[in-house]
Amino acid sequence: MSLAPTPSQTVGPFYGYALPFAKGGDIAPTGHPDTLTVHGRVHDGAGQPVPDALLEIWQPAPDGSRTGAPGSLRRDPVDGRVIGRDGVVFTGFGRVTTDADGRYAIRTLPPGGVPYLALIVFARGLLHHLHTRVYLPGRTDVEADPLLAALSPARRATLLATPDEGAAPGVLRFDIRLQSDGVHEETVFLAFD
Repeated sequence: MSLAPTPSQTVGPFYGYALPFAKGGDIAPTGHPDTLTVHGRVHDGAGQPVPDALLEIWQPAPDGSRTGAPGSLRRDPVDGRVIGRDGVVFTGFGRVTTDADGRYAIRTLPPGGVPYLALIVFARGLLHHLHTRVYLPGRTDVEADPLLAALSPARRATLLATPDEGAAPGVLRFDIRLQSDGVHEETVFLAFD
């Protein structure tokens, strides 16, 4: 006897006891003077915030190395529960969820050797996760980067983080749009073969 295949399942929503972890967006060591804060919102095709998306951030260290670190998560020595990052080790990896308003924030160090952070989006309604990049102002030569140079200015703008007006230096805004809402362009997502 054979059974018909079941429909594909969508990704998410995500539950607080599973993939997210405390201080998942605090990639930079605590108090590091070069810390960048990247924040924004995730929007759906209707322009509404996506409240339970999961974002993964991958990047090289400031010296360009990609060896990573064995990890920085710590457990409570008494009850064994995960208590979050140690605030010291830079791993080049972060994971954050969006809040009820679709907002997220990460704190990291500028990557070495590339002008961007690699970002992966998981969200309800997506059968497959999405890859994109967060290009950092002051570190990006639009004409020299093959990806950015190949895009129209409107599409290119979806990959560029912008300094957050009125905020401290090093605070950048990067919104993610899963689809165009008719006013804003969809974020450029990348395919890997």
